[in-house]
Amino acid sequence: QVQLVESGGGLVPAGGSLRLSCAASGSILNINTMAWYRQAPGNQRELVASVTAGGNTNYADSVKGRFTISRDNAKKSVYLQMNSLKPDDTAVYYCHVDWILFRTQRMTPDQVYDVWGQGTQVTVSS
Repeated sequence: QVQLVESGGGLVPAGGSLRLSCAASGSILNINTMAWYRQAPGNQRELVASVTAGGNTNYADSVKGRFTISRDNAKKSVYLQMNSLKPDDTAVYYCHVDWILFRTQRMTPDQVYDVWGQGTQVTVSS
């Protein structure tokens, strides 16, 4: 009943920019921390950036100064602006939310933890 839908990935040359978007669908009542993770082939999934409900942000050292995470609570969305992209940024990027409060089809409140999007490929060519 709750889904995260990502968009905005693609192929970009080194030094270029991309903006990823992720929207939560469903009868959403509240969303806690929203984040972007990435996973390159042969690597573990790693946190790229996160933003709390109150707007506090956190970034991986490798993207500080280049990436900016933001959220729009009214649109139930989170964004990742990626500038000065490097080939090492190539990965599948996943949207994640740690807790969502939503209304079921029976109009009763329910909650779900650890929700992931389907992933979007970002490829940076050298």
